[in-house]
Amino acid sequence: MSSFVIEGGHKLSGTIRPQGAKNEALEVISAVLLTDQDVTISNVPEILDVRNLILMLEGMGVKVTRHEKGKYTFRADNIDTAYVESEDFVRKCAALRGSVMVIGPLLTRFGQAYFPKPGGDKIGRRRVDTHITGLVNLGAQLDYSQQMKAFRLSVPPGKSMKGCYMLLDEASVTGTANIIMAASLAEGKTTIYNAACEPYIQQLCRLLVSMGAQIDGIGSNLLTVTGVDHLHGASHTILPDMIEVGSFIGMAALNRSSITIRDVSNKNLGIIPDAFRRLGINLEQRGDDIFVPEQESYVIESFLDGSIMTIADAPWPGLTPDLLSVMLVVATQCKGSVLIHQKMFESRLFFVDRLIDMGAQIILCDPHRAVVIGHDHNFRLKPGNMVSPDIRAGIALLLAAMSASGTSVIGNIEQIDRGYEDIDLRLNALGAHITRQ
Repeated sequence: MSSFVIEGGHKLSGTIRPQGAKNEALEVISAVLLTDQDVTISNVPEILDVRNLILMLEGMGVKVTRHEKGKYTFRADNIDTAYVESEDFVRKCAALRGSVMVIGPLLTRFGQAYFPKPGGDKIGRRRVDTHITGLVNLGAQLDYSQQMKAFRLSVPPGKSMKGCYMLLDEASVTGTANIIMAASLAEGKTTIYNAACEPYIQQLCRLLVSMGAQIDGIGSNLLTVTGVDHLHGASHTILPDMIEVGSFIGMAALNRSSITIRDVSNKNLGIIPDAFRRLGINLEQRGDDIFVPEQESYVIESFLDGSIMTIADAPWPGLTPDLLSVMLVVATQCKGSVLIHQKMFESRLFFVDRLIDMGAQIILCDPHRAVVIGHDHNFRLKPGNMVSPDIRAGIALLLAAMSASGTSVIGNIEQIDRGYEDIDLRLNALGAHITRQ
């Protein structure tokens, strides 16, 4: 298990660019299974989760060409369907959260797919009901294989998936993506209400449309997918990762530093900049860049009636849950108090114990809510030895260690590597002191 050794307390300066969006990459790379023609994808983040998904596709028979860093061409014209039904394949799927995205394409194109409980972050229960219910609504049969320890979805012999109307029980991003991909090759029209509408979903829809799919309502929670007989090749560029953008904003504030974040795709950040402004962070939009100026103090806003500010996650266009861990750490060094309400995952706030050990004033109310009383940089966090429990808590702990007065060690950094590409090298270029061991 690798670790980061972080010498905290260093000012940062300079410019940094966010990587390609991890969540979008997992979706659009899975979509290459829908056609036997070339699909070229640029701005691919070469992080652990994405590399493992590409290795999985290669094991299935997908031809992968890496043209340069971040640019790949995929051709799924000779899929080994026997391997896709093997125990080895199902076991690898169970170990990789992103593997859930290959289910819809495999099912709609080849007629069957196994659905193991996916791996990934340990952040409480992560339901897959929306995926399975949506695919069953499109005509798939559902069985459970005791031998594979996985659900088996299949289209009955002589039949095909058929479009229908469905109201999703939750606006699941990955569930919506799986249903859209399956519906793109189904017979007839599929109407998806309460669909997720995050920029990742919009980008997936745009890729599919460029491949010949018919999708109406992109950007809304009411999508209509009219199935086509086949999809063809296309080219696609992945958006910058909004979670990295938010992480870098928080990093600048924690270290009272001035940095410029380049090429952020401001129009796709939604409420994220305003959420950080509520913590007292001044942000300047400069074209498609964000400039975060150095400030002496960051004052948390109150609501108009004077009550304590609450920052909570919500389906898009609300605040993404992936940034609440970072915002919680930032609030420890702001002036004032804030309630962080993590609604969508029940165990993501348990990492605050490490922050409390570092001297942060945090009251963990329950698995979903924490009250943070800011130090206003009058008391710096103490260094500590920690273990990264998941991707987002891992980056939050890394940012906390960078602002601490001393040397910290974070173990299990493979979790951080799953979502952040060469993060130590990129932050060191700004003035951080991070050593990988």
